[in-house]
Amino acid sequence: MEKLISLRNLLLMIMLLPFWLSLAAASESTVKYLPGFHGPLPFDLETGYIGVGEAEELQLFYYFVKSERNPEEDPLLLWLTGGPGCSSFSGLAYEVGPFRFQQAEYNGTLPTLVYNPNSWTKVASMIFIDSPVGTGFSYATTNSSAIQPGDIVQVSHAQEFLRRWLTKHSEFLSNPLYIAGDSYSGITIPAIVQLLSIGNENGVQPMLNLKGYMIGNPITGGGFDSNARIPYAHGMALISYELYQSLEESCGGEYERIDPTNSECLNNLKAFDECLSGIQPGNILDPVCKFASRKPVEIVARRKIMQDKAQPYLAIDPPDFSCSPLLYSYELCKYWANDVQVRKALHIREVKIVLAVKKMLGEFTHLDHKPKMIVVLVLAGDGRGVDQIGDHDIMVPFLGTQTWIRALNYSIVEDWRSWHVQSQVAGYTRTFSNGMTYATVKGGAHTAPENRPKECFAMFRRWINHEPL
Repeated sequence: MEKLISLRNLLLMIMLLPFWLSLAAASESTVKYLPGFHGPLPFDLETGYIGVGEAEELQLFYYFVKSERNPEEDPLLLWLTGGPGCSSFSGLAYEVGPFRFQQAEYNGTLPTLVYNPNSWTKVASMIFIDSPVGTGFSYATTNSSAIQPGDIVQVSHAQEFLRRWLTKHSEFLSNPLYIAGDSYSGITIPAIVQLLSIGNENGVQPMLNLKGYMIGNPITGGGFDSNARIPYAHGMALISYELYQSLEESCGGEYERIDPTNSECLNNLKAFDECLSGIQPGNILDPVCKFASRKPVEIVARRKIMQDKAQPYLAIDPPDFSCSPLLYSYELCKYWANDVQVRKALHIREVKIVLAVKKMLGEFTHLDHKPKMIVVLVLAGDGRGVDQIGDHDIMVPFLGTQTWIRALNYSIVEDWRSWHVQSQVAGYTRTFSNGMTYATVKGGAHTAPENRPKECFAMFRRWINHEPL
């Protein structure tokens, strides 16, 4: 409890560091057309920068899409992609935004964008932010050690960004506000929610209509995820029963903090790694293509960080479209985002990047992953929450999330049942007394909206409208 209180006080101090809601450095532009998209955009898109930090030395880039239904009343979502160190463009163009890349092999022309009929912006307005600084089109104007990235710094900057953005867009202050994201955002979103809640309690302006959170395949910390991978692999027939039993006996079910002198455990883990060497960890049904790294962090970083120049990247490691059109579309982003006309349409500033992506990732500092602490942070403010879990992800297996939730000892309000889309089972769900909804997506990957867009949109639409899944 003392550690929880100390972190709470630390976060509060960070939030209450003097900052002025100066709008001089803020800029926003309406985007009517995008290169690669045929005709005018059938949705309202705005891009811009919000300066954060004492001297606004960090310029955070964002995409804002108004709800296509009723933007005056529909919820507002702030979306943060995981990583850490991933551009929110991945959420916009690959998961829940209103356009996607047409899955076609690159032919030397600008990749084509198509409308996403399962965009979450059909029922909610969404802000996609490139955070932490150094990812996407966000940048720093100084190399000061005070801006070196980490979880707590990112949390502080995200809440400052949101308050500044809503000051500039005050017409959305009364809309229900949710913080959403996936993967590593399971660490940062809870802290952001808590920080915003503390700010409201202390009268920080503007007051926010904070209602809750939504996280997909969230990292929980505390060993829950890593200790669930071997039981998951056994359950999905990726390893033999004998190897599973030997692993459990030799390692004692502990696969995160391994005794380096336990040779039997280490040998069994080596055998486990060999069994999974040809498996795509984000979706065990996907092929392992030669341009997609097998290391989870590298997969995420390589496909979602857009500062690299496209041609050298692809020349070194040419992709194979026939392996996976979906995975190939990650590469199309490199060509599209580095096109001069695209950057002009998005109103990207031509600046010198001071804080490089690789340097940022190498020096990133992480919160101490205390699961109990994280849960308390998430649930502060009597809000609602949903954990959306793709069940074919071995990076953050559903078994780990279930174990994490059971450790909370919250009472069950609605017990385990299937939920459906078009009369077909889309997954399974359970709700708890603390306002949390747990829901699996049948066949879903680590970022489930990518390969199960229809099901994830149906889940989101029902949940955001306070309807049963």
